[in-house]
Amino acid sequence: MKFSVTKDKLLEGLQTVQNVVSTRTTLPILSNVLIQATEGRVHFTTNDLDVGMSCTIEAQVSESGGTTLPARRLASIVKELPASEVEFEVDGKNTASIRCGQSFFKMMGLSEEEFPALPKLENSKTFTFKQRDLKDGLRKTSYAISTDETRYVLNGVLFSFKENRLTLVATDGRRLALVDIEGEFPRGQEGDLIVPAKCVTELQRILGEDGEMRMFVTENQTGFDVSGKLLVSKLIEGNYPNYRQVIPPETKERITLERELLLNAVRRVALLSSEKSNSVKLNFTKNNLEITANTPEVGEARESLAVQYKGKEFSIAFNPGFLQDPLRNLPDEQVHLDLIDEMSPGVIRIGTPFLYVLMPMRIS
Repeated sequence: MKFSVTKDKLLEGLQTVQNVVSTRTTLPILSNVLIQATEGRVHFTTNDLDVGMSCTIEAQVSESGGTTLPARRLASIVKELPASEVEFEVDGKNTASIRCGQSFFKMMGLSEEEFPALPKLENSKTFTFKQRDLKDGLRKTSYAISTDETRYVLNGVLFSFKENRLTLVATDGRRLALVDIEGEFPRGQEGDLIVPAKCVTELQRILGEDGEMRMFVTENQTGFDVSGKLLVSKLIEGNYPNYRQVIPPETKERITLERELLLNAVRRVALLSSEKSNSVKLNFTKNNLEITANTPEVGEARESLAVQYKGKEFSIAFNPGFLQDPLRNLPDEQVHLDLIDEMSPGVIRIGTPFLYVLMPMRIS
């Protein structure tokens, strides 16, 4: 195999696929990137047996062929090369020679035959979305994915296809984020699937603001074709809990708040919340919201915001990190905080089909 390509294109291809490579693997081949050169193109593929990614770059190919090389190390080398043409050559023993300007590197690889191929997504259901819509939806929900591996069905985002709408849901049992995306798909393609966190992270990385993307779904796999990049993943098996039952059907109070002012106030006050209680208290009085944190052995913090509130005085406590997450990931200037009482979940809403349910914490 022999080809030449600009440093920038080579680096772009490697950086697109390298994040899939696991740092902890017992199979050396899974630390490698599969490089295949054909007429005018070089294909890169990585695979950790759960998630796989492939992309293609244009190059001047003088000799077709393929090999696999350590992905992260190769990307590190290419990143440090001078900005000019890179000559890439691989011999019959999978030894790669890389030349760029005055730099020369030799790397030992493994045969392409050993590399596990990406699964074929044959006879799959296909859905088409605007990249921007899916990117926005995942940004508004993915922070609520559970990291508790004992509750593996919550270690991903639920994609629920019903009535020409895709509903994205993420929850860890203490908070829940939900967003609806309009789409069109045949009635026979309705259903639910759970996309694992690693795939969601990679998908967010490759989604752009313009153009469409296609999603493929088989019985236990999913794939995303985004601007010529293909991301493939196993699905999480199991039934997602009934998330609708934790959404309060009605609320008593709606307080409209400036998103950024609230975010900054909570962040400052949370500096004096303790690891043990890890809560900030929201105290509502007439036209005022006071946010407080109190840790006896450390100190206390207090900050007031002017709000339009005419209801009875009451207090509710939330985990400050969980309260900040949606505020950090929403683009709107204002958010609505819907409340019932100090023991019931609070709900953050905006003008679009989004909601965030947050369980309160006990006030001692």
